[in-house]
Amino acid sequence: MSSIRPPIGPRGLACRAMLAAVVVSSGLPAAAAERHVWFGTGTRGQSKSEGIYVATFDDVSGTLGTPRLAGRAVNPSFLALHPSLPILYAVAEVPDVDGKPGGGVAAFSIDEATGSLQSLGSQSSGGAGPCHVTVDPAGKVVLAANYGGGSAICLRLTADGRLEPVTAGSPGGFVQHAYEREQGPGFNAGRQEKPHAHSINPSSDGRFAIVCDLGLDKVFVHALDTARGTLAPHTAAVLPAGAGPRHFAFHPDGRVGYAVNELDLTVTVLAYDPEAGTLTPLQTVPTLPADVTDRTGFSTAEVVVHPTGRFVYASNRGHDSIAMYAVDAATGRLDLLGVEPIRGKTPRNVALAPGGRFLLAAGQASDTVTVFAIDQETGRLSFTGMSIDVPMPMCIRWRP
Repeated sequence: MSSIRPPIGPRGLACRAMLAAVVVSSGLPAAAAERHVWFGTGTRGQSKSEGIYVATFDDVSGTLGTPRLAGRAVNPSFLALHPSLPILYAVAEVPDVDGKPGGGVAAFSIDEATGSLQSLGSQSSGGAGPCHVTVDPAGKVVLAANYGGGSAICLRLTADGRLEPVTAGSPGGFVQHAYEREQGPGFNAGRQEKPHAHSINPSSDGRFAIVCDLGLDKVFVHALDTARGTLAPHTAAVLPAGAGPRHFAFHPDGRVGYAVNELDLTVTVLAYDPEAGTLTPLQTVPTLPADVTDRTGFSTAEVVVHPTGRFVYASNRGHDSIAMYAVDAATGRLDLLGVEPIRGKTPRNVALAPGGRFLLAAGQASDTVTVFAIDQETGRLSFTGMSIDVPMPMCIRWRP
């Protein structure tokens, strides 16, 4: 079903030797450390995917093993891992489940020896098309954003990591975004006709959840109570009309965050006040160089922050590249260093490997996952030559 490119053989051994040389030249340790990495995928349309896939990943060489099916699932486009338990969560990005409007969130136990998944049941996401899922740092709740429904949901977890439904008769774990916006210059009538919650990220202290709404050009801060499993509207930052905020990532210092804007191909830097639970836009920068003038059909997808806080990366679909930024240590503002082609098509997701040595890019339209080494001094990416076949990959996740 899937194969590694280059194959293990003379070319494959040469690739591994090259990867090892990159590691040694960077001063990183030479001892290998393999771990499992899971891939959320799309299973609809022409996709050959059957669900969630798993492979081994070598933290030192950046080598990926042959992927295999870990667990069957329907459109598990985004994944999240429990911070301490061997549990994986996945959205079912569908408009309805069993004839009822709304998608779902599923839980799976992980076989730690093989990476295989066993179903632990699922719950309704409360809205159509759930596209993003996260777990709070304490492992008490799962959070999901419904793109089609324009809403966010919080589901409590049992002690063993299973999902609990929203309390019957109570809307406390669910927030529906209201369509109240100006339709002035920049407004995208085709994509911003209603709320479209596209991601949800808990703050490090678990007091708030950041929700990007592409349809409203807002980044919401919802109050989060992990003990009770509730969400409540709190504040919101308004972005330029037509920006289309999609995903969000905190800087390690917790005082700055980055929203990647799908529609106008930018990243907005926002100051975050963890006590007040507020976001204030500071800067908006492009994800493409100025000489890329024809951007027809282009959009952004993902934003990630290097664990050192020195670099930020964002993915460009259509241009099929990764924007690389240097971070100003004093302000968190960004300076575009350039872009790196992903050697595939439609990077819906990019992810940083544990330790920050490598970045992986999921080519949704090319059925590939490619590996890039990160220069620890400059933040620039270099293709390692490692690429594997994964059917319609949409998300890449490791256990914490």
